[in-house]
Amino acid sequence: MNLDNLEEILISKNGSIKEYPFGDQAMVFKVMNKMFGFIMWEKSPLQIVIKSDPEDAIGYREIYDCVTEGYYMNKKHWITITIDGTMKDEILIDMINESYNLVVAKLTKKERNELSLRG
Repeated sequence: MNLDNLEEILISKNGSIKEYPFGDQAMVFKVMNKMFGFIMWEKSPLQIVIKSDPEDAIGYREIYDCVTEGYYMNKKHWITITIDGTMKDEILIDMINESYNLVVAKLTKKERNELSLRG
């Protein structure tokens, strides 16, 4: 997985926008002004920080050496994944989808309705 692939996956989500609120070093992806992931693209290897169910986050950290606590985020709800080739792309994509879905699930009914009109 490379930077272009990651960016394409994140921006393809319904209502997703890309911003740089933390400076040029982090591409932040939001839905309805709520962050669901960011890429630390200047890191080598790349790192992505995404939201995760707290129990899943523990499991991911136990299974994958490339998964650690969320960088500069609430360690209970966010994980950092180092893109070093040790995790299958399909699993990473599933984790990104989960992050997006967790954020969308917390939107207000009005926000979810507005988002559905965009899709």
